Amino acid sequence: MFPLIFSALDSLVSTVQTTLYVDIVQPLLFRFDLMGYDEDTYDSLYWVIVGVFEVLAMYAVLRPLEALRPVEKWENRKAVRVDVLYTWIAKLGILNLFFFFALQPLFDHVQGWLRLHNIANFEIDNLWPGVTTQPLVTFVIYLLVLDFAGYWYHRGQHRVGIWWELHAVHHSQRQMSLWTDDRNHLLDDLMQACFFAVIALVIGVPPAQFVVLVAITNLAQSVQHANIRLYFGRFGERLLVSPTFHRRHHAIGYGHEGLKYGCNFGVLFPWWDMLFRSVSWSREMEPTGIRDQLDGRRYGDGFWAQHGLAFVRIGKRLTAKRRGSGKDAAAV
Repeated sequence: MFPLIFSALDSLVSTVQTTLYVDIVQPLLFRFDLMGYDEDTYDSLYWVIVGVFEVLAMYAVLRPLEALRPVEKWENRKAVRVDVLYTWIAKLGILNLFFFFALQPLFDHVQGWLRLHNIANFEIDNLWPGVTTQPLVTFVIYLLVLDFAGYWYHRGQHRVGIWWELHAVHHSQRQMSLWTDDRNHLLDDLMQACFFAVIALVIGVPPAQFVVLVAITNLAQSVQHANIRLYFGRFGERLLVSPTFHRRHHAIGYGHEGLKYGCNFGVLFPWWDMLFRSVSWSREMEPTGIRDQLDGRRYGDGFWAQHGLAFVRIGKRLTAKRRGSGKDAAAV
């Protein structure tokens, strides 16, 4: 069943990809003397089409639910608008695709060196010979490995001060909605895209499956951030990260502070939070944001302001750290 569904979706996207490329993109490349990028542009178009389908499906399903069962009702949705821009930038997947294909030659070289020296690499098929002949099994393995890596990446964003200042752009949204998932500092997006591309290449994820894995993860996280009063039940909450579970992660005074630097870091599955004791099962629908926003601290209303203020906060942290080191040295 899984191979048939995947094949059907792949055929649909490929048909749209070829049509757009032949009728629109290739003539433009020829006109502006950019045919040297012909093959790479064709490959990138696949990812862009998947991203457009993602956004359309996300909006068609989640926006009506937000209207029917909202956690919060806002008179003014102005704060949500900038998140729409973030969503289109992220969902088109250009960063993920760039790093995946840019790093491929490097990994091919490294793998060649490993084979030359009879050193086994970490590809799933080497650890479990023959498993790649079972597409559903390998897909689940890849999903679990990437989700486990995502848990620790997310936890690191809350533990490392400078990194947190980038991630604070995401948490500073007081009107959390279906668009909030992609509200991330572009530097953090670059780091994240590189991180997951490296993990995917190390374990041998095929390019086509990498596209699907990222698409599934993105859609799930859009659901988690949606302004929907939705509880999966006692069993379901322990199976998948729900909007209720993830809202606790964004709760003022707890999502970044409780259980020491936050809770509920899981991307798709809450299992890692349960295993590493960072889980909170509270069902309270608390306000979202960062505590110092209540004291008037600004994180920026617009796209560029949010990016610029993150660097200002990082600069202040580094300055304070240097001053602290200087005082310690003077004391000695």
